[in-house]
Amino acid sequence: MSDTQLILASASPRRRELLEQIGIRYQVQTADIDESPLPDEDPYALVQRLAKEKAQAIWDLSDKRLPVLGADTLGVLAGQLLVKPDDFLSARQMLLSMSGRAHTIYSAVALYHQKACELAVSESKVWFRRITEAEIEAYWQQGEPRDKAGAYAIQGIGAIFAERLEGSYSGVMGLPLFETAQLLAKAGIRVL
Repeated sequence: MSDTQLILASASPRRRELLEQIGIRYQVQTADIDESPLPDEDPYALVQRLAKEKAQAIWDLSDKRLPVLGADTLGVLAGQLLVKPDDFLSARQMLLSMSGRAHTIYSAVALYHQKACELAVSESKVWFRRITEAEIEAYWQQGEPRDKAGAYAIQGIGAIFAERLEGSYSGVMGLPLFETAQLLAKAGIRVL
């Protein structure tokens, strides 16, 4: 479409919803990159690298007329990445480990455009209330945690576990809108 403002280097439905929420017109082109951490790479460096590599992979293939937005989001608890659960047992273990504690969500955004590559990171803390075994079982049966990093979705039923959040709600969902709007403005795309 001719009024497209950027290319989103992500297949994430949440990222699409968030861009639509702020009125950005985009097209999707997914980047196929290796998301494995490098040896001794800390989560903050990893999330930045992945966002940048996703955007760069699509930028390098593009005609350079539209900016390319890449993003990545990682959860961390006690130095361990919160990944997608393999099965009920891994989801149970993750949710129990987060129960009654805070975990950190890093959400990075990279924007390649004709002038530069811009990068921003949002850091949020999410405090979970105590979660019972029965709630974990019911939540798993409901289906939401099966393909979610950290085995929960803040924008879904998993929100009932989040006692409080300090930082960016949209960042926890997968695209920090404050930082994204700032990067878009640098590329000449205004939200308002």
